[in-house]
Amino acid sequence: MKVNLKQIIIIAAVALMGGFSAKADEGMWMIHAIDAALEKKMQDRGLELSAGEIYNADAPGASISDAVVSLEFGCTGSIISDKGLLITNHHCAYSDVHGLSTPEHNYLEEGFWAMHSDEEVNIKGKSVYFLKRVIDVTDEVNEMKAKADLEGKPMGMRKLSYQLETIYKKKTGLDAWLASMWDGSKYYMALYEVYSDIRLVAAPPVSSAAFGGDIDNWEWPQHKCDFAMYRVYTAPDGSPAAYSKDNVPMKPKAKLSISLEGYKSGDYTMVIGFPGSTNRYSNSYEVNFYETLRHPICNTLRGAQMDIIKRWMDADPEIRLKYSDYFFSLSNVQELYSGEVECLGRFDVVEKKEALEKEVQAWIEADDQRKERWGNLLSDLKTKYLAVVEPEKDINFFRESLIRGTRIARPCSKLNAFRTAVFTSQGITPKKPFELKDGPDPAETEFSRTFRFIGKDFKQLDAFIKEYETFDLRVEKDLFRYAVEQFYSNVDREFWTDYHNELYNEHSYFLSGADGGFRVNYDKLADYIWNNSFMTDKERMEKFISEEHTLDEYLGDPLFRFLQTLKVTVFNDAVKEAEGEVSRTELNREFTHALYQMRLEKGIPQYPDANSTMRITYGTVGGYEPRDGMVCDWKTTPAGILEKYNPADYDFHLNDRQYLLYRKGDWGKWGFGTGNSQMYVNFLTDNDITGGNSGSPVLNSKGELIGLAFDGNKESLASDVYCTPGYNKCVCVDIRFVLWTLDRYAGMTRIIDELGL
Repeated sequence: MKVNLKQIIIIAAVALMGGFSAKADEGMWMIHAIDAALEKKMQDRGLELSAGEIYNADAPGASISDAVVSLEFGCTGSIISDKGLLITNHHCAYSDVHGLSTPEHNYLEEGFWAMHSDEEVNIKGKSVYFLKRVIDVTDEVNEMKAKADLEGKPMGMRKLSYQLETIYKKKTGLDAWLASMWDGSKYYMALYEVYSDIRLVAAPPVSSAAFGGDIDNWEWPQHKCDFAMYRVYTAPDGSPAAYSKDNVPMKPKAKLSISLEGYKSGDYTMVIGFPGSTNRYSNSYEVNFYETLRHPICNTLRGAQMDIIKRWMDADPEIRLKYSDYFFSLSNVQELYSGEVECLGRFDVVEKKEALEKEVQAWIEADDQRKERWGNLLSDLKTKYLAVVEPEKDINFFRESLIRGTRIARPCSKLNAFRTAVFTSQGITPKKPFELKDGPDPAETEFSRTFRFIGKDFKQLDAFIKEYETFDLRVEKDLFRYAVEQFYSNVDREFWTDYHNELYNEHSYFLSGADGGFRVNYDKLADYIWNNSFMTDKERMEKFISEEHTLDEYLGDPLFRFLQTLKVTVFNDAVKEAEGEVSRTELNREFTHALYQMRLEKGIPQYPDANSTMRITYGTVGGYEPRDGMVCDWKTTPAGILEKYNPADYDFHLNDRQYLLYRKGDWGKWGFGTGNSQMYVNFLTDNDITGGNSGSPVLNSKGELIGLAFDGNKESLASDVYCTPGYNKCVCVDIRFVLWTLDRYAGMTRIIDELGL
């Protein structure tokens, strides 16, 4: 969950990037700040509602936004019945379905269908957030900051947020989240009612929900039935409550109406949701950093890691089940970054940002006060980003190899908590790293070296061992071998620890002859670590923790030493040293302030970057031309599923029931056209969305539900830093296809009856 909430103000969409061309459907507008100008633009495009019918915290009745919820600020959902039924995307429920699945009951492959209410399964730890009100607290924040500065105790954002959120929680009884807009130009407090008894109701098999798999992800055409259903439960009196068998289905303030009338090209659409994060106020140097350094490193290493995992998944169904959730998240990021790099280059984003910066610089130069504050801003940004190229390369290779490159790094990290527990058991409070400025504490060192204990007596080892249930050591061994090679091949030797150097030197050799030179046998090096670690073999581990050992013997394990002795702080320190007194973060923030102020003074409508606060976007149904000579229609049908169907390809397979039903083409009351013979699967709109919008309701001009947003197209993958109107598309699943799946495929007539359809 990315919850660094920010906030806003304002207006309708014109120029997102100053000199960039824009259309009215570009923009993620704050739901509480729909002013008259924006309302008119939406109505001119086809909206049949007033702004007050969309959001109105002061109205006695309900508005549409009251039915839209955040699923822990990672996805969006909608209430669609008066019994708290919630609909979202399947990929938002993927981890929950995966967590319920076993080899005997693989709900990912089979689908999950609660045919009776008592079969709805509580998902532990899951919560949904209903937005109740948004309050402008800019003046309060500025007063608190000024007072703290006056007292000589400057207040950071974290402390400020905690104090003000605490005040509003006590005042309102609601969950409070402080949101900073435009890096502190405006501040808003978002107030939420939180419900934590959430139960899974329905989820189709992945062969339907994720048909086309990674191949079709961020592509068009798509043919996914990407939906899942939960139900919100409350205490008998209707208040939020932890799970209890006595809880009852929620009676919501509002629910969305479902339209079965369909839509056509050019029809008005709007999407309400909680987009997670954008960086459209970024400068050219920051974008170039993503395009040429960070993303390519990530793409290369994660692509190779995915290849390793997929080989194992294709070979073993149990490994597929165990790794499917992890592979899904890994591939999602890798595909996103790969597509972003491609789009940044294709749409010349760096060059367009540079053009905007010239405009900003001219505006700065026109005023002495602005010149004094920002005169050197752009030149300083250039200097900073050039200075950090090498340490940033090192830190990114380190992260992607030793930290993120293998899941066995996770139990290794838990041994640090185990160490603390052993100290505590003897009445010792170990010093924090920042307290050890003069080196390790002698007493702690002696204790670690001499105190012997049986590890299994410490419950903290349970968390360590439990991690092994989530992965397969055969897979992890292959991933570790790759991580070792990437670390040694790409991270500058100045960052290696003595242990890394020792291993490297022991497994290096010279080749004679024409192809001679210095070589390292990375496979042999990795095998040495793996074969001598108690953590990489179940029998060795059980034997080790059942015997008396010292902490030094635990933490001296070769795998632990390799993965844990080198800390990311070493790289961070190198980056800070390269940056100097003023960081890139501070300069990026100043650029945002300058750009915001310039647009404000020029009267250019603008919206803040997405930050998990509720937003509304508007647009229309329609196709697009992604490339010269290529025209894409705006909808797909089940015929496309049958065209792509390949029983030998996991991503394009169907079970027998799915295949026969699609072939039969009996859409019943969910179809349309002559004899209800037609059915749409997915459709395109030009609504401006990003991550966090997954599961967002796609609404027609009357505010009725016609589909769910679940993806963007390939051309939209750079939209977090630059929106390209005409190319950026929102991919949606048709609500009628969802209902047909519930009814004709799953036989969940109780849900159809509940919806009154």
